[in-house]
Amino acid sequence: MLGLSLGQSAFYAALRLVERLTREQALSQQTATLNPTRSPRPYLDLTYQVAGIAFALVPVALALYLLSDHGRSSLRRIGLDGSRMGRDLGVGVGLSALIGIPGLAFYLAGRALGLNVLINPAGLDAYWWTVPVLILAALQNALLEEVVAVGYLMERLLELRWSVPAIIAASALLRGTYHLYQGPGMAIGNVVMGIVFSWYYLRRRRVMPLVVAHTVLDVVSFVGYAVLPAEWLEVLGVA
Repeated sequence: MLGLSLGQSAFYAALRLVERLTREQALSQQTATLNPTRSPRPYLDLTYQVAGIAFALVPVALALYLLSDHGRSSLRRIGLDGSRMGRDLGVGVGLSALIGIPGLAFYLAGRALGLNVLINPAGLDAYWWTVPVLILAALQNALLEEVVAVGYLMERLLELRWSVPAIIAASALLRGTYHLYQGPGMAIGNVVMGIVFSWYYLRRRRVMPLVVAHTVLDVVSFVGYAVLPAEWLEVLGVA
């Protein structure tokens, strides 16, 4: 399962970091572009973007299928259902603030120390569909990472009778590893995020608040970067 999704991403992210560190250019002078434009032709670019989002959700469907247990809904098993939507939304927004505000400070500190690349969260050109696609990309990232790296992985490790600290460490380290292409500083920050999210999941066995939190974080990052004036981004230190 991991070899088809985030495990593969982690492997290539580690290789990407090695490639970045062996360039003549300093790591802090390099850029990682998320959601890049795939074609100069707008509607072909839109097709690429939507197809990429759809295919990235296939591992999510596979993970949910593999988590099905004797007729028991995998959505209910990992808490991805709408039975507590109001509470899940509230907790998710709270978690996004808990992670997002210190996360920005951590990113800027990493940039100052030369541990992170400059991240361009939204490389798309300005079209009528840019913001909707960025929102869909944020939701796709949240579903893929939280269902696979938290719900699926942790349920499987519980079945294998791993200890709680080992399960949390495995999930958090996986999250950090597939972010290595952004630099070791961002990888460490994502490990911290992974510890918080894993701890919450083991306590509540609900992945929905984590999907909400992750979606909010990415929407703010992707859409904010796409629509805020360049001078604002410079003040925030992200451009």
